[in-house]
Amino acid sequence: MGYKFTLILNREITDDEAATLREAGCADAVFGSDTLPTNASIPVTKVDVDTTAFPTLAEAIQAGLDAAMKVPDLSVPGLSVPAQPAGPVAEESVTVLEGVVVPEGPAAKKSAKKPRSKKPAEDASAVPSNA
Repeated sequence: MGYKFTLILNREITDDEAATLREAGCADAVFGSDTLPTNASIPVTKVDVDTTAFPTLAEAIQAGLDAAMKVPDLSVPGLSVPAQPAGPVAEESVTVLEGVVVPEGPAAKKSAKKPRSKKPAEDASAVPSNA
């Protein structure tokens, strides 16, 4: 199962720094130039990760953060994690059980009737008194 997330790095990175990040745990990443969402005049690097290399989303994100720490003066001021799949879908196992088919008849119809509902007890304080 793959995990997707985006790291926003504090600045633009060089090709050598991108290679360092790939070697340090971001092998499945796509790097792109962007600007800081809160200030369009500050150039940053956006790292889009779609990886199957880690058993959990937390481990995948931690690997990305650890990789960023390997590059001097690089930090991660932003992280975006879209909704992820709940987990691997288990294959449905079909189990055949031996049983008896119950024919529809009067007995089956009786058990299908709705149970009677009890009427609520009348509130004694709501009954008018003869004064």
